[in-house]
Amino acid sequence: MISRDGRIESGYRLAKERFAENGVNTDTVLKTLDAIPISIQCWQGDDVLGFENPDGSLTGGIQTTGNYKGRARNASELRGDLELALSLIPGKKRVNLHAIYLEANGYVERDKIEPGHFQCWIKWAKQLGLGLDFNPTCFSHPRSAQNLTLSHPDPSIRKYWVDHCIASRNISEHMGRELNDTCIMNIWIPDGYKDLPADRLAPRQRLLNALDEIIDSSQGSYHRVAVEGKLFGIGAESYTVGSNEFYMGYASTRKTMLCLDAGHFHPTENVADKISTTLCFVDEILLHVSRPVRWDSDHVVLFDEATIGIASEIVRCNALDRVHVGLDFFDASINRIAAWAIGARNARKALLFALLEPKEAMATAELNFNFTRRLTLMEESKSMPWSSVWDYYCATQNIPPDGAWLDTIEAHENKVLSKRV
Repeated sequence: MISRDGRIESGYRLAKERFAENGVNTDTVLKTLDAIPISIQCWQGDDVLGFENPDGSLTGGIQTTGNYKGRARNASELRGDLELALSLIPGKKRVNLHAIYLEANGYVERDKIEPGHFQCWIKWAKQLGLGLDFNPTCFSHPRSAQNLTLSHPDPSIRKYWVDHCIASRNISEHMGRELNDTCIMNIWIPDGYKDLPADRLAPRQRLLNALDEIIDSSQGSYHRVAVEGKLFGIGAESYTVGSNEFYMGYASTRKTMLCLDAGHFHPTENVADKISTTLCFVDEILLHVSRPVRWDSDHVVLFDEATIGIASEIVRCNALDRVHVGLDFFDASINRIAAWAIGARNARKALLFALLEPKEAMATAELNFNFTRRLTLMEESKSMPWSSVWDYYCATQNIPPDGAWLDTIEAHENKVLSKRV
């Protein structure tokens, strides 16, 4: 355990007393917080390039900006960087992989990928006690050059991507079985048009049929499918085939999970409000927590109003067992390992903040139409000593508290990252 000086211990005791006055047991909160897994995206560490083709470039509305030193160049480096990041992030963790992070001797077509191509990742996850999640990669490929994959009018191209998603399902099931921990496979496609389409219906009908073929493929019980919508993308500014409305209908009728990505909506939309709506019709939600500075720009997650709002909505809906939290950002302008640590720690902080709210008292006030008390409780909870609880939590997890972890990353940058070309 990291040495806890008297300030952290005494700070927690005082905070515990303060929260108890509001009817909140901080010891119980920390046990709940620690059990919530956060799925950390591998692609932050190498700018979404993967290992299928090291000289490849990003297409399909995905871009990274910046050229900070130390990008991971292979799977071993990426896993090493992840290990350092994970050592600075408290709580239960998972790692989210894309299909392009396979390890193979030579190029493998995406419709031919197999579980064996990810065995090193599975072995690594077992050693660290991590769960794995997975994604088919339907971008940055010659057959996605027109920003059309599962909705492509050419049946042969459509079949290629269907087969890729089915192969990804086999890998996802294998990962879940090997780790005895259900793997969530999320389907996102870049399909859409830059300018106004003449036919909006036919592409969606093709996508519907392709998805049905994918989810009808036989699988076991260690794997779940999620589908992810988007408002628009680069190269698909006027029309996105897989809109949120499309996937809401699909998830509710086909009993898949629905993925809500915080960067995939209009900047004025409240993503947190979508959680309770979705839970009325869909059994489980996958969240991609991100920060869209300008639309889907995927900046590092902050401890801000939007992130706190998402966490609070999960807690207020009593939906911790129905909402799965994952991260999705890729910033190449700062130290990539620090980006992981900042974003994941902020997501965990938001969950802690939400769990420390006097939820029952707020709900009671609302039911009694005492909206004055409800607003007072909500606002005054913001100035409660939650940060003392956070520091104590980090110390009990043998994780450096705020202000004590960046030196570790900077030392690693000087010793390791700076030598990568």
